[in-house]
Amino acid sequence: MPPAPATRPLLPLWAAIPASVLGGVLLDVSFPSVGWWPMAFAAVALALVSLIGRRVGSALVVGMAFGLAFYLLNVDFTAEWVGPLPWIALSVLEAAFVAGGAALIALAYRWVPRATSRRGRVMLTSGLVAGLWTAREAVNGGFPYGGFPWGRVGTSQVSGPFAELVSWIGTAGVTFIVVGLVAVGIELVRAPRRDRGNGVRGLLPVAVLAVVATALLLVPAWATTPAGSLRVAGVQGNGPAGYFDDRQAGDVLESQYEATLPLFGAEDVDVVLWPEGSVDVDPDGSPAAAAALDRVVREVGAPLVANRIDQRGDEYFNMSFLWRDGIEQTYDKRNPVPFGEYVPDRAFYAAIAPDLIGMIGRDYTPGTTPPVFDIDGTLAGLAICFDVIYDALVWEGAREGARVYLFQTNNADFRGTDENLQQLAVARLRAIETGRSVVNLSTVGTSQVIAPDGSTIEGLPADEPGHMLTDVPLRTGLTPAVIAGGWVNALLSWGSVALLAGIGVVARRRRNAKTPAP
Repeated sequence: MPPAPATRPLLPLWAAIPASVLGGVLLDVSFPSVGWWPMAFAAVALALVSLIGRRVGSALVVGMAFGLAFYLLNVDFTAEWVGPLPWIALSVLEAAFVAGGAALIALAYRWVPRATSRRGRVMLTSGLVAGLWTAREAVNGGFPYGGFPWGRVGTSQVSGPFAELVSWIGTAGVTFIVVGLVAVGIELVRAPRRDRGNGVRGLLPVAVLAVVATALLLVPAWATTPAGSLRVAGVQGNGPAGYFDDRQAGDVLESQYEATLPLFGAEDVDVVLWPEGSVDVDPDGSPAAAAALDRVVREVGAPLVANRIDQRGDEYFNMSFLWRDGIEQTYDKRNPVPFGEYVPDRAFYAAIAPDLIGMIGRDYTPGTTPPVFDIDGTLAGLAICFDVIYDALVWEGAREGARVYLFQTNNADFRGTDENLQQLAVARLRAIETGRSVVNLSTVGTSQVIAPDGSTIEGLPADEPGHMLTDVPLRTGLTPAVIAGGWVNALLSWGSVALLAGIGVVARRRRNAKTPAP
C-alpha cells in the first residue's frame, strides 16, 4: 500500500473558526421557527470542512465555535425569565460535548488515510465521521443528569424528504444519513484525481452517491395498521401557568374549566385532554376543584386526562392522571428537567448561584410508572413536556400497546420564543417514528393534533384559549425504529467509536513500522 500523503487542514484556523460559526448559525436556521431543513446539510458541510486535517487542539477550538454558535441561538429561550446565566451555562456545556466530538472526527480524518488503502477509503471515512457525529449527539442526550437530546440534526429534517426514514432507523439514524451524505460528497470532491479516475470512471462515485440519495428519498414510512379512531377533546386554557405569572391557586384550573365549557353536551367524546399543570390545586384537599373535574366528566360524558403536582411524603411528582370518579390512573413524569424541576447536587450549585438555585423551591422525583393510560380499552401513550425528547420513553409507550399519544406540556414560561415550535417539531417526528397520531396539548400553545404521517389534522392558535374536538386515527403495529432504534443508535454511535480506536491502533503501528530504527 502506498503511503498516504500528510493530511493538512483544508482551511487555516483563522478561516475555520468563522466557517464553523456560520455552520452553527445555519444549523439553528434548520430548526423552527425558520425551519429551513436544507440548511442542516450546509451546516454539517461547513463543520466537517473546518475539521479536515486539524490536530486535536485546533479541532477542539473549531468544534467549540460551532457548538456555541448553534446552542446560543437554539436554546436562547432559557434566558427568557431568569437572565443569561442558565442560557450561557447550558450552551457552554453542550458546546463542550460538540468540541469533544469534533476532536474525534478530526482524528478520523487523520487516521483513516494512514490505516487503509485508497479502495473504500471514501465510504469508510464518511461512515465513520457520520457515526462519530451520531455518538456525540448520544452523549449530549445522555450526560450529565440524564442529558439534553435537543437540537439533533435528525430532528431538523421533520419537514424534509428524509423524515420518513425515522420510522425505520429513529432520529439517530436520520442524523447518520444526513451527516454521511454530506461527508461522502466532501470526500468525492477532495479525492485526488487518480483516486476518482478519468472519464466515465471518474463519474461513477458521484453516480453511486446520487443513486443512494435517491433511493433513500423514495423509502416510505413504515406502515402501521389503522385501528379506528378516538374522539379527543383537547383544551388549551391559556391561563397564568408560567412560573412567574401573577396568579392565585386555582387560576389555571379556572381557565381550563372555562375553555372546556363549550364542549359541554358534545356527542361521543372518548376523552378530554388538559395540558401539563392544568390543575393547580389538589382536588383531594379542595372540594371545589374536585367538583369542577367531576362536572367536566359528567357534562362531556368522558374521562378527563389532566396534570398536577403531587406530594407523597417528602417527594414531589409531576403527575398526569385520569379522572372519572376521582383519580383512576396516574403517570409520573419520567424525565424531570435538571435545574428546572429539580437541582442535582443542590449544595454545590447553590454555592455558585444561590439566588437562581433558590428559585427552584422543590425537587421533583423521576417517575417509574408505565407511560400509558387505558381509556375504555384504548391504550394511549403519554409524555409530559420534555419527556417527548427522550427516545426510550416514547418507544416504551408503543411497546406497551399505545395506539395514540397524548403529549401534555406547559410552555407558558417560553411565550414568544421558538421553544414551543421546536418541541412541536419533535412531536411531529415522534408521530412518523412510531406510526401513531399525536395530540400535543399545551397550556398556551402550540397545540396540534398530528397524523401518523406527521401532518397537522387540527391546531389552535398560540396564546388564545380554545378547544379541539377531533376524531384521532388509531394505529397498531410497531415500526422498526420502535423495535430496534436503541440498537441502531448504539451500533452507529459506539460502534463508530470502537472502530476509530481500532483504526488509531493500526495507523500508529504503520507509522512506527515506517520509522527507521536509531
